[in-house]
Amino acid sequence: MPGTAIPDVVVVGAGVIGAACAEALSAAGVRVLVIDRDGPAAGTTASGEGNVLVSDKEPGPELELAIASRAEWDVVLSRLPERVADVEWETKGGVVVATTDPEPLKAFAAKQRAAGLDARVITPMEAFELEPLLTPRVTVGVHYPDDAQVQPVLAATALLAAVRDRGGEVRSGVTARAVRRSAQGRVVGVETDDGVIACGAVLNACGPWAGSFSADAGAPIQVLPRRGVILVTAPLPECVRHKVYDADYVGAVGSGDAELQTSTVVESTRAGTILIGSSRERIGFDDSLRVKVLRELAVKAVGLFPFLGDVPVMRAYGGFRPYAPDHLPVIGPDPRTPGLWHAAGHEGAGIGLAPSTGRLITELFLGLAPHVDPDPFRVDRPAVLAS
Repeated sequence: MPGTAIPDVVVVGAGVIGAACAEALSAAGVRVLVIDRDGPAAGTTASGEGNVLVSDKEPGPELELAIASRAEWDVVLSRLPERVADVEWETKGGVVVATTDPEPLKAFAAKQRAAGLDARVITPMEAFELEPLLTPRVTVGVHYPDDAQVQPVLAATALLAAVRDRGGEVRSGVTARAVRRSAQGRVVGVETDDGVIACGAVLNACGPWAGSFSADAGAPIQVLPRRGVILVTAPLPECVRHKVYDADYVGAVGSGDAELQTSTVVESTRAGTILIGSSRERIGFDDSLRVKVLRELAVKAVGLFPFLGDVPVMRAYGGFRPYAPDHLPVIGPDPRTPGLWHAAGHEGAGIGLAPSTGRLITELFLGLAPHVDPDPFRVDRPAVLAS
């Protein structure tokens, strides 16, 4: 692609969703330019844990997208340039445990199995065989072999490297201000603080700021920030083998409550550190770390893995997840503004859902048969349209 060619699509946002969409589009021969006001993976992607989960989702459209995306990760990883292919991809699986009444977790797993998910109910003894350092208060567990983990910053930057290798472009430090339309109302460019970039279409992949950019583009959607915090321990020998979380996590993921919610999520990284989450709180873009949140995360983590009580916490970090009111991402064209597209609202599942989001955007853009039903994610659904 000549450097002076007008891009078919300008992707606004260089996080994992924007990167995955750009990678999928470029793999299909679409000319892509990615812009970001900061740089690759500088926002929500950098503050995530790297979860690629199917275990935490109720049967329905998001679970179907997650199952498809888990398979699509293998395809996308195979397309990465060799020099950036190591994104710390680990097919470690997940273990969900209950420490009180076992029946709700069993019932949840049964619904997932009916939807086609591999969700294996295990006894407390089997849970201890998978994770020997778990609390003895475990009453039941569910093993999810398909859960995986990736280093999110490495993943996003590798996807963008693939875009560049195919002739696409990535520009950091460029802030999108609005879209430019023709007399007929179709998008013909994006207005930035660095001038107007002519293009055939604009994709809003701005994460928690997608609602703000959509309003600037004249087609507002409801995507709100939801704050999350993670603790990071000092490096340890291998002691947590899977992604492990308590059964409360599922309820927190699906809740729309604005108040603070915490549930225990514990997993190791290749570097040996332990990541401890998770919290959810709708407090706008307030990025302050509060002792109350950190304390709740630590106490609950020790309740699940007692040995963590003697492990020092090295640091804590937080970020904003892009939250849609109906808990479904927004993926597809905006019928109000031809040429404007959205890929946003994935909340904490963006890293796991990124490959299928990119594939679905590409299929819809090129008029191909979609690999999942796009209707539940359409832009013009009532929960998402903003007045």
